Formats: sequence, C-alpha cells, structure tokens
Amino acid sequence: MFENLTEKFNRTFKRLRGRGKLTESNVKEALREVRLALLEADVHYKVAKNFVADIGQRAVGAEVLDSLTPGQQLVKIVSEELTRLMGGTSVALELTGRTPLIYMLVGLQGSGKTTTAGKLALALKDLNRHPCLVPADVYRPAAIEQLHTLGGQIDVPVYPATTQMDPVDIGVAALEFASQQGCDILILDTAGRLHIDSELMAELQRLKAKLQPREILLVADAMTGQDAVQVAESFNQALSLTGVILTKMDGDARGGAALSIRNVTGTPIKLVGMGEKLDALEDFHPERMASRILGMGDVLSLIEKAQKVFDEKQALKLQEKLAKDEFSLEDFRDQLRQIKKMGSLEEILSMIPGLGQMKQLKQFKPDEQEIARTEAIINSMTPQERRNHTIINASRRRRIAGGSGTSVQEVNKLLKSYAQMRRMLRNLKKGGKGGRHLLRHGLPVPF
Repeated sequence: MFENLTEKFNRTFKRLRGRGKLTESNVKEALREVRLALLEADVHYKVAKNFVADIGQRAVGAEVLDSLTPGQQLVKIVSEELTRLMGGTSVALELTGRTPLIYMLVGLQGSGKTTTAGKLALALKDLNRHPCLVPADVYRPAAIEQLHTLGGQIDVPVYPATTQMDPVDIGVAALEFASQQGCDILILDTAGRLHIDSELMAELQRLKAKLQPREILLVADAMTGQDAVQVAESFNQALSLTGVILTKMDGDARGGAALSIRNVTGTPIKLVGMGEKLDALEDFHPERMASRILGMGDVLSLIEKAQKVFDEKQALKLQEKLAKDEFSLEDFRDQLRQIKKMGSLEEILSMIPGLGQMKQLKQFKPDEQEIARTEAIINSMTPQERRNHTIINASRRRRIAGGSGTSVQEVNKLLKSYAQMRRMLRNLKKGGKGGRHLLRHGLPVPF
C-alpha cells in the first residue's frame, strides 16, 4: 500500500534535507516532483494540483525558508496537508439513535460489499453491539448464501431472504426479525452492478426512502484509483452518502482513492479493509495514514493491533515465566500465534518508524510461511521436549523433522534461534532498567 508514493516522497525529501538552506526555486522543484508522484499514484489531477499549491503557499514563506531544519519543516507541512486532504480527523460510525440502527452498504459488483458486511458485523460485536445481517441482493443467489455463511462463522443472525422477494420488502420484514432476535443494528447488503445504472439507483433510493438508514456507506475498491472517486461521486449525488469503506487496502493500492475521495466528494472514509480475514477491518485515521505514506510508521495502530490480540492474563503469566527464566518453546509458539493475528509481517514492519526508509529492508519480504513452519516443528515435539529443549538429541531432531515435514537443518535453526532468545532475555533481565521494563510491559517478538 502506497509503496511507490512513499518511495518517491522519501527520495524528494532526502535531497532537501541535505541542503543547509532552502530557496524558493528548489522548493518549487521538489513540489513538482511531489505533484508527479501524486499523479502516478492515480490521485485526481485537480486534487494533486490544489494540494501542491497549498503546500507551495506555506513552503516558500518564513515558516520553512528561515527554519534551522528547512527539509524537516517541509516534511512536516506535507504531513499536515496530507492529513487535511484525507479529512483531518477520523470519523466514526454513528452508533446512537433509534434502534435498530440501519447501515446500508452500497457499491458496484465486485467491490467486496458482502464480505465487508460480515467484517462490519464482527467489528460491531467487538463493541458489544448486536448486529443482524440482511441480504438484499436478490439478483445473485450466491450473495445470499455467502451472507448466511459469514453469519454462521461469526454467530450473527441473518434474515432469511429469498430471490423472489422485493429488496424493500426484505428491509421492512428484517426490522421485525431483528427485534425478535434482540438485534440493535441492521446491516443491509444491497445489490451491485458492473457499472452504475438508473435501475440500480432507483432501487437504492426506494430503500433509503422506506428505511431511513442511519448510515449509507459506499464500499469501494481502493485498487481502482480515480475510478473509485467517480463511483463515489455518482452514489453521493443519488443517495447523499454518510461514509466510505475502502476495501483491498492491503493490496497494490496506489493511494489515489484514499487521497482523493474526501476532497472530491466531501464524504469521509470511515473504515478500511486491510485483508481477507473477517477481523481485517480498521478505523480510518487520516493523520496515521499520512505518517505511513511519508514512511514515518504508525505506532498507534500497531499498539491497537497488539492490544486486540494479546491477552492480559497470558501476558502476566509470561511475565512471571520471564522473571523465572522459564520461557519455553510452548511460550515461543504462543507468541507466534498472537503475532499472526496482528496481520502480515510486512504490514507490521511498515508501522515501525524508520524501517520503511532503511535501504537493507527495501528488498526484504518477510516469509509468512516461516511462522507456519516454525509452529509445525514445535507442534511435532512432545510436551516434555517443548518444556525442556535440551533433551532434543539427534534422533529426536530427525523424528521432529519428519513429523513436521521439514528438514533437520530447519529444526536445528529453530532451536538455535530459541536458545539465542533465551540468552537475550536472560541478559535483559540482568541488565537493570531495560530488562525490568521488558518484564513489566513488553512481550518478546519471537523471530
């Protein structure tokens, strides 16, 4: 996500940081490169033009030119303008009002509406709400079946709609169904088309008039760039959208949609889909996204991810084991499982400030299968071996390799890494303040 844009921004700003003093001419030269980078990222041309003009107006003044660190000051301005471009502050879903609240998901076919409905239901459950899924796409039987499957996976009721029913009738009947099920939020999965047409919009307008939804959320594919902006404009004119959910932000999204939609339509991006799993739906924070685009990481989002997956009781138990030097291979495996829940390793690394700008990491692509192999090796050990790795001799290593579908060399590599981690933790414990901080607050990252 934003990889090319981040790289071009960093290259431009690096040249500026090397200058002791900036002039109006080299600032303008840098801004031309910024504008080209935005256009290559498929940002709407008017948005790119106005964005660069706004930065230029601030950058050629005393705020930058008279600064002791003009290059850094310019980066600060770009960060602030990027944040403003994407809305300034995050906008949450409306969770108050007469229940059941109705969230109406709209968008083109293939944008990910049905999967997003399931993700949204799970996110609302985590907020102690009681959502109900409503399949209102009567033109695709597979969409109704998919929604029932998703509802079963996350234990959320799904209204039993059929393809013979009218979408408006489905919405009205679902209100009574939701009341019977004790639900306080209806998530309406509406029909999509391959392209916008008057018949689709008329149906959606009928649904809006009858149900008066609290939220009308456009589900848009971030990988479509400016096309997503045009789709948002059309839906907004017909329905007055309250928000946008951008999907596939973990893919090869160049950033055009995220940087353009709010500015062009005035509609806030409220959520972003960051993966295929049902828990891969995140709040959209403009300031954090700007920081990631500029290669400065996103520590707050990383902390929030960790807080969701790391269990407090397990953390306390682990703290006791670390204090007693009893960190076993079972604990090692448990940490791996928790890290897997946080998302891809590449995404985690991108959130750590500075890592995105390190040359040696540019070519580094974390091997997601490495965690799976490590877990398989540990699972192939006996409980006794996991608790006391020193008993694992040559014959045991051959057995473990055969049971995990790996090689003896890979088993040796794991055991060596584990032994090194034990020594590191032991040294940290002895090392005073830093070790005490780790034991009190931190969990080791087991790779």
